[in-house]
Amino acid sequence: MKNLCLLISFLLVCLPLLAQEKLTYQKPPAEILELVDAPLAPSVLIDNKGENVVLLYRDAYKSISELSETEMRLAGLRINPKTNIGSRTNFYNDIKVKKALIKDASAVSGLPENARFSYFNYSPNEKYIAFLNTTATGTEVWILDIENASAKRLTEGTINANMRNPISWFGDNSALLVKMLPKNRKELINTSEAVPEGPTVSVSDGEKAQNRTYQDLLKNPNDELNFEQLAFSEIKKVNLKGEISDFLPVAMYDDIDFSPDGAYIMISHLKRPFSYLVPYYRFPFTSVVYNTSGKAVATVNDVPLNEVQPKGFMATRKGKRDMAWRSDTPATLYWAEALDGGDPEIEVEFRDAVYQLNAPFNGKPSMLLKTKNRFSVISWGNDNIATAYDYWWNDRNTKTYLFNPSNASETPKIIHDRNYQDRYSHPGSFVKKKNKFNRSVLEIIDGKLFAMGDGFSEKGQFPFVDEFNLKTHKTKRIYESKFTDKLEDLRTAIDMKKGKILVRIESQNEYPNYFFRNIYKENDLTPVTSFDNPYKSLANVHKEVISYKRDDGLELQGTLYLPVGYDMDKKEKKPLILWAYPREFKDKNSASQNTTNPNEFIYPYYGSPIYWVTQGYVVLDDAAFPIVGEGDEQPNDTFREQLVGNAKAAIDAVDKLGYIDRNRVGVGGHSYGAFMVANLLSHSNLFAAGIARSGAYNRTLTPFGFQSEERSYWDSPETYYTMSPFMHADKMKTPLLLVHGEADNNSGTYPLQSERYFNALKGLGAPARLVMLPKESHGYRAKESILHLLWEQDTWLDTYVKNREENSIMPTTELKN
Repeated sequence: MKNLCLLISFLLVCLPLLAQEKLTYQKPPAEILELVDAPLAPSVLIDNKGENVVLLYRDAYKSISELSETEMRLAGLRINPKTNIGSRTNFYNDIKVKKALIKDASAVSGLPENARFSYFNYSPNEKYIAFLNTTATGTEVWILDIENASAKRLTEGTINANMRNPISWFGDNSALLVKMLPKNRKELINTSEAVPEGPTVSVSDGEKAQNRTYQDLLKNPNDELNFEQLAFSEIKKVNLKGEISDFLPVAMYDDIDFSPDGAYIMISHLKRPFSYLVPYYRFPFTSVVYNTSGKAVATVNDVPLNEVQPKGFMATRKGKRDMAWRSDTPATLYWAEALDGGDPEIEVEFRDAVYQLNAPFNGKPSMLLKTKNRFSVISWGNDNIATAYDYWWNDRNTKTYLFNPSNASETPKIIHDRNYQDRYSHPGSFVKKKNKFNRSVLEIIDGKLFAMGDGFSEKGQFPFVDEFNLKTHKTKRIYESKFTDKLEDLRTAIDMKKGKILVRIESQNEYPNYFFRNIYKENDLTPVTSFDNPYKSLANVHKEVISYKRDDGLELQGTLYLPVGYDMDKKEKKPLILWAYPREFKDKNSASQNTTNPNEFIYPYYGSPIYWVTQGYVVLDDAAFPIVGEGDEQPNDTFREQLVGNAKAAIDAVDKLGYIDRNRVGVGGHSYGAFMVANLLSHSNLFAAGIARSGAYNRTLTPFGFQSEERSYWDSPETYYTMSPFMHADKMKTPLLLVHGEADNNSGTYPLQSERYFNALKGLGAPARLVMLPKESHGYRAKESILHLLWEQDTWLDTYVKNREENSIMPTTELKN
């Protein structure tokens, strides 16, 4: 009878391989469905004084009907042309407010029905929050009065949020700058019905343009017209009474950024020519500084189309980039420029220089500093103190510079020079506070900076606060978390002088909540939120971080979960699900570090394998899958061997604990994790079945690099061939479930990747199933899709892992050729 049931379930799943299957959305078992239906805790906004808390509520998932709303995919954007906001925007549906030290929150009066809120933006004085509400026909500006817990609408549904950053506050809190739809916007072209006027022609003029395989690009003149019309907006001034006045005429406005003193506004707008090779953020643009009356003061940047730049991850364009306002001065712009022409292959002493220019922006820029690596960011303090950061991908190096913004002749001091993948040596991030311009600047007290860090170490994770002496450059620890059964996350400093810090504390079965901690007083914690655990069925699940070694001695880790109700004394052997994501490293020391905390709350998000502890599976989640290439060796030179070595070590470790039947092990992964799964099934006999979601399987379709591989196909064709599961489809004999969103927008993971790989597997007789989720992108959003995904995964695991025939051949561990 048992064998008959297994045969029936096998046929039910496998028959669709012979043809397409018409299938409605399915639901997983009740225990999994209960976890999916658990309510989502609100997002938490707290003002800088730690006084007022704003709670933002939303549903955990969208609906398939929401994803089916009109969508146009242009120049790397996904836009709803009816509502003029990103079609994949996460919307909130309710707002509540409370005082930080009062438990209960108050409902906000005046909110609309069927709310879809987004783009929350504090006023400079933090008394108000401006936000958007999207209706069926357009997007409106609303304002929340925090103290009075009331909201009101300021505009009709005429906002243009297609280019993001649609609302910005004036410095005096009296009004907003808002992007609005132009009155003369042309009608959009229905490209599926438009009659072509001629072919689309692209030209290569001999310059190398080695770009990643971007998606949602412009494809023809009709796309160009549609993108331009959707990007066009007028900028209006809207006061808190809802009165609207003109500010700037129609253009393709992108960024809007007020100077710290509020006297100037830097506004960028896109220009033609557009490109069919790169997204909109590499189109030509001009940045102009205006005064608060809308009069142009100076053009501060003019950037051409960026289709062609040197090869490599550390390549960048020539000219001014990363232009922004100094946060410690009234109105000073700064930016970086490459000293190597943007070409990482050119050897120079300094890669970048950073310049500044004061208002009214008609003088000569002055140099602030030069950086050894590619410039990243600056944290401003005052006229004499600032810190700058750079990084270099090829050797994973990052440097922190302490410099004097008022004296470029004073040599910057490198205070940190480290491997940024070395988490044990991470010095933390310097604490900031709001200055008189309401901008974040370095907190400097009695000649000292303060740094808050995650605190990973060989002994575990103990977040810390350090004191950094600006004269001696010595560090002193002033606080270290003492929790061994909980995880404390240091979020932000409320009052560093008094030692008041906002922290978030959680444990395996205690939902994350916020507290005020006084780091100068023992056990001084004041609760700010009190969210309940919505996943009580997982409260008693056994969870631990296990450590083990790869055959070459590399230390690895993974988070182990035992099934609900598992008896650890009897140690009944259960099926195992291994879930992982490969990561590249340039040294074994960083690759072996343990950065997984066993006290993290057990949170089953849509892509998690944790659901299956309710179905009798052991789960090894986030198993370490480092791919290491030291010195001149690139990590991917031995990708397959290291991949199999990681998997074998993980299975051996759990098997040694006595929990699993290693004949019943499934493996799963998403994106690059899916790529991992296909390679493991092709090149080892370790697994009974696999699940690969939204992956790429033929690397010749991403010829100018992928993931952390910056060599092109023509630089190293053997790497692309060896790493591509598609090229080795004839070796695949293990059942593989392929899942992909039909509207995947991730660079390199076109839906075509799964379709072509499935066709190859089917043609070669491999057991496989391809599930294409309608309307879904790289991450899945609709509840219907997610429930069906969980049903597909559960059915697949039940058939090929849990109920694998007992007389199946025990999997071997050798690497297939």
